[in-house]
Amino acid sequence: MTDRGGAFHPIVELTLARLRDVLREPEAVFWVFVFPILLAIGLGVAFPSRSDQPVPIGLVEGPGQEATRAALNTSPSVRLRMIDRATADIALRDGVVQLVVIPGVPPTYRFDPTRAESRLARLLADEALQRAAGRADAWEAREERVVAPGSRYVDWLVPGLVGMNVMGTGLWMVGYSVVQARAKRLLRRLVASPMRRGHYLLSHLLARLVFLIGEVGVLLLFARLALGMPMRGSIAMLAAVVLLGAIAFGGLGLLMASRAKTVEAASGLINAATLPMWVFSGVFFSAANFPAPAQPFIQALPLTALNDALRAVLLDGAGPAAIGVEAAILGVWTVVTFAVALRIFRWE
Repeated sequence: MTDRGGAFHPIVELTLARLRDVLREPEAVFWVFVFPILLAIGLGVAFPSRSDQPVPIGLVEGPGQEATRAALNTSPSVRLRMIDRATADIALRDGVVQLVVIPGVPPTYRFDPTRAESRLARLLADEALQRAAGRADAWEAREERVVAPGSRYVDWLVPGLVGMNVMGTGLWMVGYSVVQARAKRLLRRLVASPMRRGHYLLSHLLARLVFLIGEVGVLLLFARLALGMPMRGSIAMLAAVVLLGAIAFGGLGLLMASRAKTVEAASGLINAATLPMWVFSGVFFSAANFPAPAQPFIQALPLTALNDALRAVLLDGAGPAAIGVEAAILGVWTVVTFAVALRIFRWE
């Protein structure tokens, strides 16, 4: 790996130089390693998957409130909150309560039918009030409660955060850094050297892969030890999926950096690519929530393929055959972006 003068191969030297540049920026280390963990903790606390979590219901103060309050308090699934009529709609809008009950005969329910939590709150409140009014059930159904490991929201969330991190660092570490060097006139100096263009571009990708082990490993280790997330797939299968995703997004970052002349232009291009994928690719909620006509486009996005493959491997223990479609999508993105980027890349 060294030449006759004792220096390393140009690719190694360029990769080491790129790694030093990144390590000199503490904020980059924070966004790569610390921020995903904080995000997982915050969202895990905000959306706990507990079967005994009571539903917040607001009771408007007024005539008949005591009887209604006593009836609602008989349900262990209800967390009652007294509110006045002036702030009832605000509490409902902000999610402080999922249902507002106005006492009377019969009572009035104010809720948002588009929210699943509000529909559940209506059923719970109506059940408690109907029983207090004398309604008797014809029978009591048998219950078989199933709590599948990996079914919590945080278990579903962590693979999406891994995919989001792989995408973000791939685009920024490759695309942004190349444009930054072009804006500082560094590429003009490098093109005058005997360095090959392929060596320079490959060094950015290799530096990206070095950080890949830490950024994915730290988040998954935290999720396993602190959050109890199951990991059913093999390490080798997981590494292959992550590696393929990193290369695909590295190619996309390189494509965005091929012609951009300013860091502002690079930032705009990267944000234009990442923001839609944050929304559509199933990072924080399922991509299946979008209409059927949009699904072919959503499934073709590289982050959607990466997230689906990560969840299949981590939560279901899937093998190569089960994620063949996702791997093919990432492979196509890799080949196309690298081919186009290398063809249109400009040093100045």
